[in-house]
Amino acid sequence: MTGYWADILAVSFFALEWLVYAITLEHTAYGRDSLSARMHVYREIWVRNLLNRDARMVDMQIMASLQNGTAFFASTSLIAIGGGLALLRATSDALAVLGALPVNLTPSPALWEIKCIGLILIFIYTFFKFAWAYRLFNYVAILFGAMPPAGQRDTPEAEAHVIRTTRLFETAGRHFNRGQRAFFFALAYLGWFVSPWVLFVTTAAVVIVIWRRQFASNAWQAMGS
Repeated sequence: MTGYWADILAVSFFALEWLVYAITLEHTAYGRDSLSARMHVYREIWVRNLLNRDARMVDMQIMASLQNGTAFFASTSLIAIGGGLALLRATSDALAVLGALPVNLTPSPALWEIKCIGLILIFIYTFFKFAWAYRLFNYVAILFGAMPPAGQRDTPEAEAHVIRTTRLFETAGRHFNRGQRAFFFALAYLGWFVSPWVLFVTTAAVVIVIWRRQFASNAWQAMGS
């Protein structure tokens, strides 16, 4: 087991970076200024504007596009799980290909299978997040349909419905973001198939990229203006 210390450190670093980034984004004051948090504000604005109009066909069409995009990612996750299972089954073929390279990158069969199982588990987590987000978007669509008419927008019941819908909408978006984040970290995880040292680099690179998109991108600046 002592020969695998670099792999253990690399995977620990990968898991720690994923956990710290997720906690920082979702549970800290710093994360409340992220692009995702700024979009939560506009979800509430959308729901309140929805309450002010009787014709809501366009809103339902937009909601349908959100559902379709989530369904696409969920389907892609299932395909990725199948690819991971195929990679696990072809261990001997994959090791033969790696053994033919000029640089020795061939892990033991057991370590290769552990890497494949880890990748499969990431995509299983991704599928569950997107599948649940899709279900929540369905619930939001139902709440859209149950929105009181514009003539009742000043009633306590209408205000309670807006708050209820907004909270569920935010939860759906949060689970979608978690699924998408898992996709990004799955790309980082692929570095482990090359080397544990590459996993350090790919993990750091992914964290930098997704941090920049949330806190320093043009989209973040536009939503803050």
